[in-house]
Amino acid sequence: MEKKLAEALQQLKASDIRITPQRQAVLEFLINSHAHPTADDIYKGLVDKFPGMSVATVYNNLRLFTKIGFVQEMAYGDASSRFDFSSQKHYHAICESCGKIVDTYYPGLDDVETAAEQLTGFKINEHRMELYGICPDCQ
Repeated sequence: MEKKLAEALQQLKASDIRITPQRQAVLEFLINSHAHPTADDIYKGLVDKFPGMSVATVYNNLRLFTKIGFVQEMAYGDASSRFDFSSQKHYHAICESCGKIVDTYYPGLDDVETAAEQLTGFKINEHRMELYGICPDCQ
């Protein structure tokens, strides 16, 4: 986890982005979370440590991290997006009962963009895949 944080902080510095304590805390929370938190989850997790921090600060940092490319915003039809620190391309399995999201790695899909380009003539920038089902806890 420390390596991921160091690499992310280095990327921020290289982009001339100031590293505030709040910004670093949001980043650390994301890196350490495997639950794909919402902005409110992050805010609630950090408000005791940073009582002056607002939900807007969390959202602004998430927007920045998403723009830079090391955080993925996942909007799955409910009212609030979830956020994922993504240092490696992966997909998500989502429980239709409890909403749990689990990362899924499948390197065989890496060439799907190339195949789509060849089939459609599109210049593909990215893709996303979601798998829906019932998790073991809800079965």
